[in-house]
Amino acid sequence: MTIYDELEGILAILEKDLRAYYFKPPNISWGILFPIVLALSFSLRNPEGLGELAPGLIAMTALFGTTSMEAIVITFEKRVGALERLQLAPIADVSIIIGKVLGGTVFGLIISLVMTALVTVFLGAEITNLSLFILTLLLTLIVHSALGALVAVSVKEVFEAQTLSNYFRFPMIFLCGIFLPLDEMPIVLQYLARLLPLTYSVDTLSASMSGYSGSSLLNILILITYCIILLITSVLFFRKNNDN
Repeated sequence: MTIYDELEGILAILEKDLRAYYFKPPNISWGILFPIVLALSFSLRNPEGLGELAPGLIAMTALFGTTSMEAIVITFEKRVGALERLQLAPIADVSIIIGKVLGGTVFGLIISLVMTALVTVFLGAEITNLSLFILTLLLTLIVHSALGALVAVSVKEVFEAQTLSNYFRFPMIFLCGIFLPLDEMPIVLQYLARLLPLTYSVDTLSASMSGYSGSSLLNILILITYCIILLITSVLFFRKNNDN
């Protein structure tokens, strides 16, 4: 197998997943509406501060848009045997995982861009550093798509994947600085928040929308590290479950 063959296989998996699973109106609407509803519930206490939630809304949309669909797609294909048939193709396991992760990434990108348009138009949010914003958003999508893939290859049923995903997602929402700044949290929660990739996404998205650079470079390097770790771990779990 050549690199060209692997790339062709990755693109074939991506195209098939987008057509068969992702581009469905209920999936797109849910991925956008959930962060909005959650943010509105918190904004009732401080309606004037809703604009400050713009980076967090985009990050939450990326989180739920990727992890939710990854958990459904991979576990469903495992259940019906489609993933086993895919493994018979002359393509490496790492290429299969990359193809699956890219599916969640593309889907998450679409609904994240819709959310970006909404917060720009209705909340008056402004992107002051477009290149930093795009880089951070792409890394955020890849990280959490890989996290969704890792969860999915670790379980057998869709409901197990969704339940396990929630153990990661909801702590991220409340600890990553979307609704409460990290420096206002108890010190123990601050250390815990630093273990969550969404923390670095929110911080860097905020920097790209406020003009503050701060520790953006370090955050980007940390997100890249998470990408590598989660992709490698997903492939290892995928191979382990195949052997069993």
